[in-house]
Amino acid sequence: MTHTDIEITAELIRDLLREQHPDLAGLPVELGARGWDNQLWRLGDDLAVRLPWATRSADALLLKEHAWLPVLAPELPLPVPVPQRLGEPSERFPRPWTVTTWVPGAPADRAPAVRGAEAADSLAAFLTALHRPAPEGAPAGRDRGGPLAEYAEPFARGLASATDLGLLPDPDAVRAVWEDAVTAPGWTGPPLWLHGDLHPANVLTADGTFCGVIDFGDLFAGDPACDLAAAWTLLPDGAVDRFHAAYRPTADPATRRRARGWAVLKAFACLFIAEAGVHGRPGGKPTWGPPARAALRRLTSTVQG
Repeated sequence: MTHTDIEITAELIRDLLREQHPDLAGLPVELGARGWDNQLWRLGDDLAVRLPWATRSADALLLKEHAWLPVLAPELPLPVPVPQRLGEPSERFPRPWTVTTWVPGAPADRAPAVRGAEAADSLAAFLTALHRPAPEGAPAGRDRGGPLAEYAEPFARGLASATDLGLLPDPDAVRAVWEDAVTAPGWTGPPLWLHGDLHPANVLTADGTFCGVIDFGDLFAGDPACDLAAAWTLLPDGAVDRFHAAYRPTADPATRRRARGWAVLKAFACLFIAEAGVHGRPGGKPTWGPPARAALRRLTSTVQG
């Protein structure tokens, strides 16, 4: 999976800083996380270094964040990693890298939100602020955000695989959620700014509610239903209705239906990554399983919402 042959260490990061940003080179460096695309290293108390390491697309995603997130961050009510410096490819490390602000908190796959009302209000406020019409030239989604009908084949594969693995207690109920979502009218408004990847590892919690959002590499313009799926995948039981009441402008019934379909797709992806982790396969994350199963349980036990 890895396309960066150079081992990323604290010493390498210090060397890169000494070469390009020497005023930061004396700060303490420690590993924060190894993500799907990037490694995150904490730099001092308030900064972080992000370096692409595991996918070829990571460079472009990192540069997209660096270009667009400073424009959006001042309007967002939750802390996000604001780019501060750009590291250029060099002989020592042949890929771009960035220095951003550090966002404290625990990933929601490890510390789920449990204060439903506060979490629903926080998520609704964040998405209300983010979901503004995007300008001409805003990035498009790489594999998400289009009409749900375009994802019929991935859904069918995911349903079959999850069923074969025994991961779905009621596959027919999941299919019913999807079929309702895919027949909903499409988005006819302007393309809105979307985070695009609001799974539990990209949203941080403290004291039982949300305290930050990270990893904007999939930032793009499109149908808000893609992000509104997060109400099903991130919030505790009983909080979705409060989220819908707080989000502005109020999502119409068709958008809510499409959001449920997106939530199914996201839950499938998390289930398979969790299953890989259970079996020790590369890239697997066992902690992604519980929130995915909870999302599917909520989706299949409620009427359209």
